[in-house]
Amino acid sequence: MDRIIGPGGAGMNLDNIKVCARCGVRYDWRKSASSTLKMTYCSSLCESADLGFTVDALLRARRAQRPEPEPVSPTV
Repeated sequence: MDRIIGPGGAGMNLDNIKVCARCGVRYDWRKSASSTLKMTYCSSLCESADLGFTVDALLRARRAQRPEPEPVSPTV
């Protein structure tokens, strides 16, 4: 798909057009709202619907701190 189509000298390069893994829509991956999975999903809505979360949200989330266990005293 390296044909150049459209008006003008540059036209449109079909190498930039991908197909969304969830909805099957063709999109220009450079304009995808997903900053981490641009080559897979057309939007963060499709990413969230397919994965159950967005990778961006996962990367921003902080790990919950586990409370430190209390020392166990030896039983006699």
